[in-house]
Amino acid sequence: MPTYATTASFDLSIDEIVEEAFERCGLQDRTGYQLKTARRSLNLLLAEWANRGLNLWTIQKQEKALAATTTSLTGTSLFGSGADDSSQIVEITDLVIRDSSNNEYSCSSISRSTYLNYTVKTTSGRPTQYYFEKTINPTLYLYPAADAAYTVVYYAMLRMKDSGSYTNNNEIPFSFLPCLTAGLAYYLALKYAPDRTQVLKLVYEEEFKRAADTNRGNVSSHFVPYIGITGGTY
Repeated sequence: MPTYATTASFDLSIDEIVEEAFERCGLQDRTGYQLKTARRSLNLLLAEWANRGLNLWTIQKQEKALAATTTSLTGTSLFGSGADDSSQIVEITDLVIRDSSNNEYSCSSISRSTYLNYTVKTTSGRPTQYYFEKTINPTLYLYPAADAAYTVVYYAMLRMKDSGSYTNNNEIPFSFLPCLTAGLAYYLALKYAPDRTQVLKLVYEEEFKRAADTNRGNVSSHFVPYIGITGGTY
């Protein structure tokens, strides 16, 4: 009879990912500097993932008090307890306004130019729109200005944690390890094995696509045909 493992806990530490990536480049990491530069490349790779939106697992629900007449939230009023904590926010994906009766009302995202062109930004009412200004320490603008005390409830996509110590594990789902390793191999090939750059880039993009396909919310879709005035179906 075959014997099967009874655990499902496989993971790779930073130094193991680096070792695998160097091997894909046809090299072995031999010096402390090579390990240091590999970790730097790994952190740059994680930043690239944030640009591509590949960090769904970092989304956190936040609830912040919104006092009457408030038009914007920033700093600790927006996120965290430290002065620079809000810099972790990459994007706000959804936002609602909760009133004192615990009723929640949706808010729609608007552009910078739309918010800028509102003549009177202190117009009073329950906020129905928001503009998220993506500066280093971002600001959330609400319109109209709160006419009473509310609670802002939103989901924030946060930046991924740095690699840190070489014995750490990256804070990513298990299924993203192939993408992370392939990406680091490609980044290292740019510096150490340019002859393998093209093939490693292709492998990385394939792994990235597979990872990105699993990083989407699965929701039902309903399509209804449109009947025009001529009776045709579009």
